[in-house]
Amino acid sequence: QAQPVESGGGLVQPGGSLRLSCAASEFTEDTYGIEWSRQAPGKVREGIACISISDETTYYADSVKGRFTISRDNAQKEAYLQMNSLTPDDTAVYYCATVPRWTCRVLGTPAYAEWGQGTQVTVSS
Repeated sequence: QAQPVESGGGLVQPGGSLRLSCAASEFTEDTYGIEWSRQAPGKVREGIACISISDETTYYADSVKGRFTISRDNAQKEAYLQMNSLTPDDTAVYYCATVPRWTCRVLGTPAYAEWGQGTQVTVSS
C-alpha cells in the first residue's frame, strides 16, 4: 500500500467521540511525521495534527487543540486520532499522509504528499 488508508469515521452526535486510524505508506528518509488533515464541503483543506515518527513531538491546530489527540505505532506504521467533544464544525473528510518536517511543523497540506482516500466524519444531532 503506497497510499495510506484511513478508517473509523461515521455519524456522531455533538459532544461525542470517535477514533480514526491511519495505515500509513512506507517510511522513507524524507519522512518526518504522519499528519492528519480534513476538508469540509466548500472549504479549503486544513491540517489539524501531526506527530513525529522519531520522537514524541506533536503539533495541533488551534481548532482541535485540547480536544483531539494524535498517536502512533511505528512498528505497524499506523497513526491514530482520538477526537473528543465533537461539534458540527468538525464535520469533514479526514485524511492522513507521511510528510516532511516543515509540513508537519506548520500543518501544511501539500499536494505532493501521498494522502489517502479519506474517511467521512459527520457530527449532527
